[in-house]
Amino acid sequence: MSLYDSKTYLDDLRLTIEKNKEIFDALRNRSVLVTGASGAVCSPVVDLLLFSDRNIKVYAAGRNREKMDRRFVRWTDDPHYCFVSYDATKKNQLDFSADYVIHGASNSAPTDISSHGIETMLDNFMGTYELLNYAEIHKCQNFLYISSSEVYGRKTDPAPFTEDEYGWVDILNPRSSYPSSKRAAETMCACFSQERHVKTTVVRPGHIYGPTAGRRDTHVADAFAYRAADGKDLVMNSAGKQLRSWCYSIDCASAILTVLVRGKEACAYNISNRSGIASIRDMAELLAGEAGVRVMVHAVQQDSRQVNPMDNSSLNAEKLEQLGWQGLYSAATGFAHTIKIIREGNL
Repeated sequence: MSLYDSKTYLDDLRLTIEKNKEIFDALRNRSVLVTGASGAVCSPVVDLLLFSDRNIKVYAAGRNREKMDRRFVRWTDDPHYCFVSYDATKKNQLDFSADYVIHGASNSAPTDISSHGIETMLDNFMGTYELLNYAEIHKCQNFLYISSSEVYGRKTDPAPFTEDEYGWVDILNPRSSYPSSKRAAETMCACFSQERHVKTTVVRPGHIYGPTAGRRDTHVADAFAYRAADGKDLVMNSAGKQLRSWCYSIDCASAILTVLVRGKEACAYNISNRSGIASIRDMAELLAGEAGVRVMVHAVQQDSRQVNPMDNSSLNAEKLEQLGWQGLYSAATGFAHTIKIIREGNL
């Protein structure tokens, strides 16, 4: 079965489109290239664009066609959907012209980053460079780069990060392959805006969760969601005091599209639902309460190569909200819908 077998997932898409009519109207009759299209963050972007019924052509780019066909089974015969073979670490032949680019292809799972640091850096830097050249050649209306809250590094106070606040990153730690290359790719976008007059915008999502992540996803919220939906207790390796900005994947997708249409050139926007800032323990308790399971703490020595070193990665999203975006799903609602959709779709 698939996400499309879940009434809750389809209802969430429809509500999001209804509440953001002007954004989808602005994209009517346009074309959008989306890289990393099958991932947890970008796959709902593809679904929203196609469900919106605005005659939007979507070029969904990914490495594995079989995986893409499974994820987008509803759209494989739809003329508005086009699979594009794409690998961010290689030079790609993109023989079509898109009006917009959303670049989301990147290693982001902790296990991938820890074991494939070189690939992670190439994904984030060289992949972005290649696509920026594409955007220049085809005179794209906006190139949107999906960065990460990890670019902020570490700080000691509990206040959410604003877009102009940067902490400390240990650049000689291989785990920093992810935030360091994300930072460099953002600077590359700004350089293309200044030197080559390519309009670029950047989004920095917080911790995105939802049913669009697969069962093999090793992000803690996604791993916990599937475990809870299966009726299994949640086992934490620490007290879970780290503060995070949890944002439902469909809310994140609508934020990305809002910045694509309304974002200012060479500007970055945090993606965070103001009602979703909570500790990892709080997140686990929400999932457990919805699924009827327990949360247990069994402290063990964790592999430091896989651990996000930020005690506080909460984000201030006032700048995004000034563009007219508003999160529709609180943490309680988003986690409840995640459990429900996993069960409805038998994911």
